[in-house]
Amino acid sequence: MRRVLITAGASGIGREMARAFAAEGALVFVVDLDAKGLSALAQEIPGVQTAICDMSRRADIERMVPAAVAALGGLDVLVNNAGIAGPTAPVEETDPDAWDQVLQVNLSGTFHVTRLAIPHLKKSPAGSIIVLSSVAGRFGYPNRCAYAATKWGLIGFTKTLARELGPFGIRANAIAPGAVEGPRIDRVFEGRAERSGRTPEEEKQAHLGLQSLPRLVDPRDIAALAVFLASDAGKSISGQVLPIDNDTQQAS
Repeated sequence: MRRVLITAGASGIGREMARAFAAEGALVFVVDLDAKGLSALAQEIPGVQTAICDMSRRADIERMVPAAVAALGGLDVLVNNAGIAGPTAPVEETDPDAWDQVLQVNLSGTFHVTRLAIPHLKKSPAGSIIVLSSVAGRFGYPNRCAYAATKWGLIGFTKTLARELGPFGIRANAIAPGAVEGPRIDRVFEGRAERSGRTPEEEKQAHLGLQSLPRLVDPRDIAALAVFLASDAGKSISGQVLPIDNDTQQAS
């Protein structure tokens, strides 16, 4: 029975991952800032354990990881899902505080959770780290400098983890979703529309026009990929970036 820690799992992709791992019989611990979302998840999935954690605060993370590992009785899978979208603005107009916040959550938060989880993953017979990057980790994204920079950084971090931890039997892979169904991508299209003068729907259609499959990504498909990567079927996959983006060809 795999023991799984998922960050930012109260909604969206993280929630689907919690559902998918639990459906496979895993013990699941989910952290998030959304207390109401965590409560709803705990009621939905019998046995799932939850805790509030601010991924921008190192002290919160340093309390959370040992508590999660103790509650699970060890750790086999770490899913680094936490991340924020950040501002939509050209580089010269980007608020430095907003830039710092995106780096603090997306990069530093992932770093702190991972460094604290590694000693426990080394005790697992099949340790696995899954990092949520983005199609923004493949392209430069106009007006999304902080988000794109962190998602590129997470890929470098993941590949480094794979090289460092392979000798301990721990695998590390990144998933790079494209535009995912849900309120978050709706807010992105709204932010783009404010700058372009087009409607959010026009921004959405412009983005879908860059894909060979003109639809948004189903978060359940991302969850299924994460379960596969953590399973025995994925035991030979490490250091990889797996796109799940409907074949996005360029940034919009």
